[in-house]
Amino acid sequence: MISIDKQVKAVVAALEDIKGHDILVLNVKKMTSLFDTIVIASADSARQGKALSNNVQEKLKALGTKVYGVEGEQTGDWILVDLGSVIVHIMQPAIRQYYNLEELWAPPARPTRRRVSSKVVS
Repeated sequence: MISIDKQVKAVVAALEDIKGHDILVLNVKKMTSLFDTIVIASADSARQGKALSNNVQEKLKALGTKVYGVEGEQTGDWILVDLGSVIVHIMQPAIRQYYNLEELWAPPARPTRRRVSSKVVS
């Protein structure tokens, strides 16, 4: 079995091969025990989404990684490829923007302190 880092690199390379764009890799190890990494990519059409999914599956299987499941290939709007420790989301831009997985899974931003002026303006 190959390391998670090598799996992620292979996933990103497979996505880039088929012109997947806005590829984002999130380490969610501290947020869930179900998986370690989420890879999110955009596809411009259902056909491209299916091609991206197939390429990810082929490349990772060739490396000896088991594909546990694939969901959404029928419609192609949002395809999920389950590689165990790595979950790949391939989404069309409108679906990606609507569900906003980046915000859901990104680590919380550190609060910033703003200096509030005590000056009253009338």
